Amino acid sequence: MADTPEATKGQQGIGHAALFGLCPKCGAKTLFGRLTAFAPTCRACGLDFQKFNVGDGPAAFLILIIGALVTGLAIWLELSFDPPWWLHVMLWAPLTVAGTIWGLRVAKAALLYSEYHRGGEQR
Repeated sequence: MADTPEATKGQQGIGHAALFGLCPKCGAKTLFGRLTAFAPTCRACGLDFQKFNVGDGPAAFLILIIGALVTGLAIWLELSFDPPWWLHVMLWAPLTVAGTIWGLRVAKAALLYSEYHRGGEQR
């Protein structure tokens, strides 16, 4: 169901659309209904987001990447500055949760945008 290049002229790229949760069809900021869940449809153009199967594929890779980054930074902080244990908890727990949620939104939006422009509808 990919649109012709003339119809998508002026559309933002996949990076911009993923970062801001833009609808792949009209570019409105209507992709997410909840924190990491897609809205059922675009409120601006009516595109049915439920017919795209993004799944939970990005979650496993994202958790591995965020975990490796946080672990590396925590080890560096410990060896460089020797902070108290509570500082590690106060710093890394919120950063891990925020990084995972933000990364899930970006990854899921990028996959949906890519599926839309390649005609990957499932239903």
